[in-house]
Amino acid sequence: MGARKLVLTALLAGIVAVVTMVVNVPLPGVKGYVNIGDTVVLLAGMLFGPFTGAAAGGLGSALADLLLGYSYWAPWTLVIKGLEGLIAGWVAVHARKKAVLAAALAAAVMVLGYFTAGAVIYGVGPAAASLPGDLLQGAVSAALCCAAYQPLRKYVGS
Repeated sequence: MGARKLVLTALLAGIVAVVTMVVNVPLPGVKGYVNIGDTVVLLAGMLFGPFTGAAAGGLGSALADLLLGYSYWAPWTLVIKGLEGLIAGWVAVHARKKAVLAAALAAAVMVLGYFTAGAVIYGVGPAAASLPGDLLQGAVSAALCCAAYQPLRKYVGS
């Protein structure tokens, strides 16, 4: 990885962390929160590739968990959001002009990942109770991503 790509990835991770922290709604049942940081995770993968999406998504989202006091979620978030960025980028590269498919599949992986993590940590009941929030987070973030993807794509030249 070249210096330019490394700096871009670090910048995107910082943007993911800030967007996640600024726009979030706590979920008391699972001691987590709903946010729109996934929009940036999806865009990072789709605009700059799967590995940038994975690193920016995983590291930026886990950093937000740590800074917001949800440290017990950080390892799960690192993996879940890393996969989300990776899948968004991989689908965008391999299924040209399929932004909706890339965003939807990656968001679905996020929802499934947090359901699984919640079931392991708290049990299936509380994990199921968090599904509406996670589904809303995924849908809103995917919609915002799809709205921003084409205009941003013109500027980044991917």
